[in-house]
Amino acid sequence: MRLSPKKRSTAPHPVDEVLPAGRSLAYGVQHVAAMYAGVIAPPLIIGQAAGLDPARMTLLLAASLLTAGLATILQSVGIGPVGARLPFVNGVTFAAVAPVLAILAAPGGGLGVVYGSVLAAGLLAVLAAPVFSRLVRFFPPLVNGSVITLIGISLLPVAVRWIVGQDSAPNHGSPERLGLGALALALVLLLNRFARGFAHRVALLIALLAGTLLAWPLGLVDTSTFDHAPAFALPVPFQLATPEFSAPAVLSLCVVMLVAMTESTADMIALGEVVGRPVTERTLTAGLRADGAGSALSAVFGGFTCSAFAQNIGLVALTRVRSRFVVATGGGVLVLLGLFPVVGATVSLVPKPVLGGAALVLFGSVAASGIRTLGQCDLSETGNALVVAGSLGTGLIPVVSPDFSAHLPAAVRTVLDSGISAGCLTAIALNLLFHGVRARKSTSESAST
Repeated sequence: MRLSPKKRSTAPHPVDEVLPAGRSLAYGVQHVAAMYAGVIAPPLIIGQAAGLDPARMTLLLAASLLTAGLATILQSVGIGPVGARLPFVNGVTFAAVAPVLAILAAPGGGLGVVYGSVLAAGLLAVLAAPVFSRLVRFFPPLVNGSVITLIGISLLPVAVRWIVGQDSAPNHGSPERLGLGALALALVLLLNRFARGFAHRVALLIALLAGTLLAWPLGLVDTSTFDHAPAFALPVPFQLATPEFSAPAVLSLCVVMLVAMTESTADMIALGEVVGRPVTERTLTAGLRADGAGSALSAVFGGFTCSAFAQNIGLVALTRVRSRFVVATGGGVLVLLGLFPVVGATVSLVPKPVLGGAALVLFGSVAASGIRTLGQCDLSETGNALVVAGSLGTGLIPVVSPDFSAHLPAAVRTVLDSGISAGCLTAIALNLLFHGVRARKSTSESAST
């Protein structure tokens, strides 16, 4: 039955569509599965460096899950002028790990200094969001496409490392790990090709479940997280440490926050392209405010700096489920995982090789979205080609050589160690060099043609 023009015009945008509860939950769990390893990895590294015992480590992980859920809900649902109101997933950013470890190792450092710095940097981001969001005019399709492509390509090595495992591990690159990764990859591709309806939309979740069941008899499912996972853990503000403020530490985390805001700007623009709702300066301001507010809230409950999770953009591109309320449901699942650590331990059963195999498709989907955007640009024009070449080349330096900037000042290293940030800044600078500033209106029209 065809809708009349009047009814068609009043239909909600797919981003604002509210799906049935069962499907929203399944799609939301799929988002959680895609980002779970990325959420718990930074607090694991930081907790080990801080010398936390198993009980406090459990609290740290629970806090990171809880605050990631709250930040995700804030971004996707929004409260007043805060929140991008896009299917935007937030969680602990890896950009904060190195500076936090440096703070912990410094004389007088500790988790209290870390939380004070994260809190101050988050509040600064809330105030700076309106100014920072004006960067949107520096993102014509040429820059958008370059950055989106870089996001996807720079994430691919992460998926490969999940498959092969740690270099020092006895089963590094074992046939079992490679086989599980290949199986997960094949299942995601085959389900997307042949499945229909709901099964097509939850192809990733089906692949993860099947891969986990097959990995269990091979001894590749780690159940040790259940050893110290309580059934329920009510978060208490400043339970792990009372905030302390140190000027050098605050400055260091402010640099991290600026890097996170740069990445979030690029990710929001990428997500806007994927869901068919190009972001405006107002959207960016609201989204960056949510980054800052989420980070400040994270510090209160024991988490760290929050930023966008680019892998979930790949999931949106792959499934074409664009509802922001699906992602909000995923945020609710993260909150429950934080409140009930034993449930979070269940989610962590998915072996890294299985997650890595599925992630190859997710991250590749992000790169494909960027290539599609670049297809709108005339790459036979030398200036356009050099913008793409320079930004991709610069952005892939830390991916190819993680120690490239090891001897540079800490502030510079924080920026260069993030390939997405380095490539994004390079794309903006090269576009200004070759083309100058173009009005956002005209570039938006160019992107839509």
